[in-house]
Amino acid sequence: MPRLADTRALTFDLFGTVLDLGGSLTPFIADFLSGARATVTAEEFWEHWRLRQRLEQFQDTIMQLGHSGYLETVRRAAAYTLKRHHLPATEDSLRVLMGAWPHLQPFPEVIAALERLQKNYRLVVLSNGDPEFLQHLVSNQVCWPFDDIISATAAGAFKPHPAVYRRAARDLELEVGECLMVSANSFDVVGARACGFRAALVDRYQQPYEDSPYLPDLTVADFTQLANELA
Repeated sequence: MPRLADTRALTFDLFGTVLDLGGSLTPFIADFLSGARATVTAEEFWEHWRLRQRLEQFQDTIMQLGHSGYLETVRRAAAYTLKRHHLPATEDSLRVLMGAWPHLQPFPEVIAALERLQKNYRLVVLSNGDPEFLQHLVSNQVCWPFDDIISATAAGAFKPHPAVYRRAARDLELEVGECLMVSANSFDVVGARACGFRAALVDRYQQPYEDSPYLPDLTVADFTQLANELA
């Protein structure tokens, strides 16, 4: 097994790992729900929306009918969640909810940690996001010059499909064992490890880990601890 000392590139999940989805979106959701006179809380609506989006992504990949793209799965999940809470899934409602996504913000400790990590590694975004959307988020919201931005769109599937990780390693001209996936989503860590990547779980949400033999090489609370361990 390659050692962490062999790592040459850190590949970062963006949504929920670098970018604070809940913190960024729940204020928008709260305003929307207030206007709709809904009884569900913004936090509960967001939890259901996020869970449904992951199911939409998994279903999209399994059915193999053509890659729909990240924002389309977000939209489908929003429509489902509105209906779940007995709210009309109109085009206007979906436009309001989707309009919050370009304004996502990074977690507060991310930039300082990236500055420390760049001295020893190539820093790469490896995300399920659509290419143009990723470019916007990295350039205008994260405002950090990553060495590369790789979208799962190129592989025609969403993570944790193995093609996403293997293609990323190929595009970086590295062995899979020279790449370390950094993610707050445990399914992403499992998928990366199953392909031979090393992986760090950023345990932001303190959720149970999958019953899987593919365990993270490193578990940290946030990016500050990640930099302490790897820089």
